[in-house]
Amino acid sequence: MTVDDHSQPLGARPLAGPALATFFSRDAVIVASDLIGAYLTVAGVGGRIVETEAYRPDDAASHAYNGPTPRNAAMFGPAGHVYIYRSYGIHWCLNFVCVGASAVLIRALEPGDGIEEMIRRRGLADIVSLCNGPGKLSQALAVDIGLNGRSLDAAPFSISLAEPVPVVTDKRIGITKNVDPFWRFGAAGSRFVSRRFR
Repeated sequence: MTVDDHSQPLGARPLAGPALATFFSRDAVIVASDLIGAYLTVAGVGGRIVETEAYRPDDAASHAYNGPTPRNAAMFGPAGHVYIYRSYGIHWCLNFVCVGASAVLIRALEPGDGIEEMIRRRGLADIVSLCNGPGKLSQALAVDIGLNGRSLDAAPFSISLAEPVPVVTDKRIGITKNVDPFWRFGAAGSRFVSRRFR
């Protein structure tokens, strides 16, 4: 695996310990917007977050809406941990737990570190298509249910905040309930998002 040591933004501020808990102990809609431009790696492979979606516990589209179950237990755990589930029985999806069983789905990354490893895992060389969707992202970063419930400041995860970037919003994708809120966030002008913003 080849890792580009210069991919992480200069001046990035690692989120760990109390800072991690403080950042994620907020409304998921705010956190989802603030995560745009953050830098995420899993075992040294990752990049800049360019697309997210927010899910509140009183949101009919959220897995937390009907209360805790064995599947969604991580959503009811500490803020700053990960919640991973399988979508359509095929793809793993990576979410960050926020306050009160809310969560942020990480929809797309701009690849930065470990691109060769992402290409191997995904079986394609088109850099734009490596992480431009939640299932693609999880495959590229080797995210699966074995990481469910882990803290974002513990191995293999690392997350840092960089300088804010312009953010655009739109409706969420692939849901049939509570479809109207503009709770999908993206880096303005990014070609690495899963779907163009209106």
